[in-house]
Amino acid sequence: MGTIKLVLVFIMLGLGVYVSAEIIPPYFANYQFQDSIETEAKLGTYSNKTEETIRDSVFKKAQDLEIPVAKEQIKVQRSGAQGSGTVYIGAEYVVHIDLPGYPMDLQFHPETKNKGVF
Repeated sequence: MGTIKLVLVFIMLGLGVYVSAEIIPPYFANYQFQDSIETEAKLGTYSNKTEETIRDSVFKKAQDLEIPVAKEQIKVQRSGAQGSGTVYIGAEYVVHIDLPGYPMDLQFHPETKNKGVF
């Protein structure tokens, strides 16, 4: 009886490690992507970058992180003057995870808005 419990515990631990290894990387990539768009919004507020240049930079970072987002899905809006305006960056994407017997879609909505200090 003790051997069966030990085997079941090892199976459950292995299953937990497998599920964690499948689910954690998309959340970590989203965290990094959110951080990069916040940085890009801060830099974009005080520079003379165009919306398209900001979108290209965000898209390149998404490709580096292997995030399944198209360039058209990245929304960039500038308003106001340089240094006193606002920059909004947002995107929506879905990551599909195939777990045995339980496929799932993780939906992410990273966005940020930065306002100038003046």
